[in-house]
Amino acid sequence: MLAIDHLTKRYGSTLAVDDLSFDVRPGVVTGFLGPNGSGKSTTMRIILGLDHPDKGSASIDGRPFAELGSPLREVGALLDAKAAHPGRSARNHLRALAASNQIAASRVDEVLAFAGITAVADKKVGQFSMGMCQRLGIAAAMLGDPAVLMFDEPVNGLDPEGIRWIRESFRTLADEGRTVFVSSHLMSEMALTADEIVVIGKGHFITKGTVDDLTATVHGTVFVRASDPTALAAALAARRGVATPINDGGLSVSGLTSDEVGEAAFAAGVTVYELTPQRASLEEVFMELTADSVEYGGAKLEPHA
Repeated sequence: MLAIDHLTKRYGSTLAVDDLSFDVRPGVVTGFLGPNGSGKSTTMRIILGLDHPDKGSASIDGRPFAELGSPLREVGALLDAKAAHPGRSARNHLRALAASNQIAASRVDEVLAFAGITAVADKKVGQFSMGMCQRLGIAAAMLGDPAVLMFDEPVNGLDPEGIRWIRESFRTLADEGRTVFVSSHLMSEMALTADEIVVIGKGHFITKGTVDDLTATVHGTVFVRASDPTALAAALAARRGVATPINDGGLSVSGLTSDEVGEAAFAAGVTVYELTPQRASLEEVFMELTADSVEYGGAKLEPHA
């Protein structure tokens, strides 16, 4: 289990983490979400003892990282897929890690096979693609067979097969009772992978819950297909609904419930062929929750005269 307790970290005048508290339970995949600059990477670095907090603490099964007797056997982490020495082979990189943590050399072959990179194990890491580096980083995280696993953007550079593999691997690892903590910007992937989500913004805690819990907090849309979409759109607008035309003559309606859409159609004498509530996506929830926490927002680019 990971426990973050009133964690605060400044870099000069920048408040990277602001009185942050949450925990990450074993047996579930926990997604860690936040905009760029929200403090996710800083939090993970503090957990691993790579940075020191100004206030508060981060512990792994009740102990700070520095007090772990055999770190690689207790915590596996992938924060930077390019961290391996480019002149070493993948096999030798893992052998060095194993030797430094008194892990049997035979384990190297096991994690190479787990990550699907046995065929390139003797190739220099500097020749690896980003996806291959991610697989090597995941192999290194698994080297000590740890109970706690942390991954920062683990699917970067992976092809669809690789993304599916890592998603299924996280599920298996969590089902074994391990703590699996995953930071990612890919909302669609987190919606499929994570059991629980922690959302932070500008260094402070925003919310935590299951994907279903979070998506239930934001009103979704209603899909409706009707005999006269134009008349229905006007009837919905009169009730402060917003109807957006989509494929096959349907309308995506926001601001009204499915019951209210049906009532508006009935009152306008419009026949409804299909009426389906659409729950808000995790991306929509994330955008709403972090709207005030975006550090780098884009602006519309006007055409050049």
